[in-house]
Amino acid sequence: MTTALRALARVLACLALLGPASAGAHVTLDPVPARADAYYKAVLRVPHGCNGSSTRRIRVRIPEGVTSVKPQPKPGWVVEVGRAKLARPLDDGHGGKITEVVAEVSWSGGRLPDDQFDEFAMMLKLPDAPGSTLYFPVVQDCEQGVHRWIEVPDASRSGRELKEPAPALLILPK
Repeated sequence: MTTALRALARVLACLALLGPASAGAHVTLDPVPARADAYYKAVLRVPHGCNGSSTRRIRVRIPEGVTSVKPQPKPGWVVEVGRAKLARPLDDGHGGKITEVVAEVSWSGGRLPDDQFDEFAMMLKLPDAPGSTLYFPVVQDCEQGVHRWIEVPDASRSGRELKEPAPALLILPK
């Protein structure tokens, strides 16, 4: 088996594990997987509201290691970006230093009815971490109720056991 086929087999095995956690009823990330140390257009797909109630705000926590985030504006929605200072500056690859990163992005003020879906996008610079999985916890605030898509698999629970799993992104080699 060639190296490329072995890598593809590993990716397909990982996607099979992630599959049940990213079923159509959850907020998901598209496309998956993505290449390490590359720019990536992350699309959060919101398939429904909260028990019949319209979605009014989407908040996503950006995982550690993502060094650049540019949210895509949406007509009728207000985009806000929350930043965090880094304990140690990072090299930006262009002779400068990165001293803070985007920690959270939110879209609010719009209205997404429960019987419709929409997508919220960002351009990201992914870390050079092939084989890892990044989780993007999302809080979906509705007119009545909330979904907290923030659960992450661990030693005690697999992705299949999570009620509200965080969208996941498998990072492939360059």
